[in-house]
Amino acid sequence: MLDNIIFTAITLAAFGFFAYQFREIWASIKKVGLSIDRTDSPAIRLNRMLLVAFGQQKMFKRVLPAVLHGLIYVGFLIINIELVEIVIDGVTGTHRILGFLGPFYDALTASNEILGFLVIIACVMLLYRRNVMKVKRLHGVEMSRWPKMDANIILYTEIVLMFCLFAFNISEVKLTEPFGGPHHGVFPVSAAFAGLFPEVTVGNIRAYTVIGEIGWWGHIVGIYLFMNYLPKSKHFHIIMAFPNVYGSKLDPKGKIDNMDSITAEVKAMMDPTAPIEAAPEGEEMPRLGARDVTDLPWTNLMDAYTCTECGRCTDNCPANITGKKLSPRKIIMDTRDRLEELKRSGNNDATSAKKYAEENNTYLLGEYITAEELWACTTCNACTEACPVNIDHVSEIVDLRRYLVMEESAAPSELNIMLTNIQNNGAPWPMPAANRFNWADEVEMPADKVSSNGTAADLASV
Repeated sequence: MLDNIIFTAITLAAFGFFAYQFREIWASIKKVGLSIDRTDSPAIRLNRMLLVAFGQQKMFKRVLPAVLHGLIYVGFLIINIELVEIVIDGVTGTHRILGFLGPFYDALTASNEILGFLVIIACVMLLYRRNVMKVKRLHGVEMSRWPKMDANIILYTEIVLMFCLFAFNISEVKLTEPFGGPHHGVFPVSAAFAGLFPEVTVGNIRAYTVIGEIGWWGHIVGIYLFMNYLPKSKHFHIIMAFPNVYGSKLDPKGKIDNMDSITAEVKAMMDPTAPIEAAPEGEEMPRLGARDVTDLPWTNLMDAYTCTECGRCTDNCPANITGKKLSPRKIIMDTRDRLEELKRSGNNDATSAKKYAEENNTYLLGEYITAEELWACTTCNACTEACPVNIDHVSEIVDLRRYLVMEESAAPSELNIMLTNIQNNGAPWPMPAANRFNWADEVEMPADKVSSNGTAADLASV
């Protein structure tokens, strides 16, 4: 009875603390970010979420990592069914309560064992790729210290959890051998390894019991610790991938959205007589572009907590490949770091976050992300196409560049020349509109294509 009470208390605490952490992160995303509607076309969004988030569709562009990740993912889904049984057993004091399912339970426990063994192999191979092979996309300036350690911690934890599962099952096999085998379940992997252990005797039966208890408690408590570690880890994408993919934009990747504040400014320039909308009382006029996380839509902030840090975006970025400073992965990780800074300081809403930024003179742009990184982007969307969880790197980069151009006048000299030409001449070329067609006078044209005044009559037909 005492064990059941302790287990119930641990279970409630684990799920309660996870719910608290998730609520804090979700509230920060929604309260700090700008409002944007992503509730349209629910059927299309649901289908995309099932394909990309649940079905891992975009992972299979790289076969080996997809297979290794798929083994861990499927193992995670199937083994979590066993978690339901462990929780029921822990609360009620029963033992393998789902054993009454008969052949289905046998198939379930056998698949758990096989998948658990494959998960260990996959984790070892992923650790080898990351730490021995040193696959390039898994490293970079942004992948030092904590990000590097985080990836390894998760893989080691998954291996330990699987060994705890096998310890529990091996104990089950050994302690029931005198009675003709396990009463419930089929354990092919544990049965194979159980043969390496001594036969059960009066002298060692207690040892096998302790091994089983350590395995059972280690497995479930390890899962609870793992669950509450997720919000602090890149592996939070296990949860966040689903709402992130569902809320990703449906427009073509190359379409760049307008900003209402910029549209209002342009309309005022085009029509000086148009009324200028003032900001609501007590509120500031919205920035032209983004300087901090408070100027980004909440979907961009959700991207930050969904990033898997897999590096596919940076690995496919043409700017990064050619040696530029830009790393799309770093942009997203920097955004998350900025949100975490605000969260730690207790500024979980836009108003207090803006006040904190002004008082400390720290912003996402400048403190975390540099102009050099932003201007290296070609807006080709190779990063968004490669991302397995539909993160939209380009929209954030464009908004940050908008601020540099329209609020700071800090565009590169080449771009400033073009913008000046557009302002003065209505085109990016350094010539008045009346002279734009002069080049055609130098073109030799067939007689029937030249008008009576000697200029080209119909260049398009040549």
